[in-house]
Amino acid sequence: MNKKVIVGMSGGVDSSVTAILLKEQGYEVEGVSLILFDPQSRKALGKAPCCSVKAVVDASKTADVIGIKHSHIDMRDLFSEKVIRPFIESYSKGLTPNPCILCNKFIKFPSLIKAADTRGFDFIATGHYARVQSTGTGAQLCRGLDNKKDQSYVLYALSRDIVNRLILPLGEKTKPAVREIAHRLSLPSANRPESQEICFIEERNYVAFMDGLAEEAKGPVIDIETRKQIGNHSGIHLYTIGQRKRLPAMGKPMYVVKIDPSANAIYAGPREMAQMSAFTVQGVNWLVDPHSWHMSATVKVRSTMKDERASLQIVDSKMVRVDYCEPQWAPSPGQSSVFYDGDIVLGGGVIAPY
Repeated sequence: MNKKVIVGMSGGVDSSVTAILLKEQGYEVEGVSLILFDPQSRKALGKAPCCSVKAVVDASKTADVIGIKHSHIDMRDLFSEKVIRPFIESYSKGLTPNPCILCNKFIKFPSLIKAADTRGFDFIATGHYARVQSTGTGAQLCRGLDNKKDQSYVLYALSRDIVNRLILPLGEKTKPAVREIAHRLSLPSANRPESQEICFIEERNYVAFMDGLAEEAKGPVIDIETRKQIGNHSGIHLYTIGQRKRLPAMGKPMYVVKIDPSANAIYAGPREMAQMSAFTVQGVNWLVDPHSWHMSATVKVRSTMKDERASLQIVDSKMVRVDYCEPQWAPSPGQSSVFYDGDIVLGGGVIAPY
């Protein structure tokens, strides 16, 4: 294999340091940035987000400082089709999607692989805080050593072929160490702030983003214990399991415990009713072949939560039943459930409606 690598460069500190670390390791490095959206590409959606074209310009400046080639790929139409519109549709159906996972699966990594193939490069790299470890049968995706920054959760949906060609230099490092490298080398991105969780939503306000994009059909809010209507909602896209905001005042803490899109209804109840021990995961992507139809693992349903002990019952190649040893807070249909064996990512899928 050659030591040539395409680095996905977002203009931020993580991808910038990734590029320079690989260059220092003797790789021939080229940076590639993806244009995913801008105000003009979102006219059809009626919104004006922050402009990611500026990030591409920042990445180009960093590439000049590092001394590597840099190019960009316009992915705006596909990003709208595969990420933004499914995000809107999922919330409109009472689901809680993770657009970063969709982007990684359908946009970012396939685009980098295509760029590598076009240029005759064997490898791709990104600034994710996760690790790829070689084994006798192929590469394994593992969590990053910095528990506060570990991003293995959002990479579970990658194909094994992509993982085998993926280099993640930051998996062995902490965020402060990466910042220190950027400052030492005077990289343009050294002081750039952390990127927000959902890149196409300004100020993390998904409610404002969805305003006018999702169907705003009013419906009942029902007390799940008494089965009586206690108020109205302005659209199920404004709610997710475990939420307290936008529920009618009841004189006691109430949480969203169920969303019924067929009845356009929100069910509210006490906190304990938003906890669950078991659910079904569909569309499972296995990065490691399961050794049994019934196995033990740790599982997380949000990127920021600690994975907890559970048993996995394999229904078929694409469906798994998860049974936690202890009830977990608000697993929501549409969220991804990711399975671990120690630091190794076994696979994962999307929580099915219940």
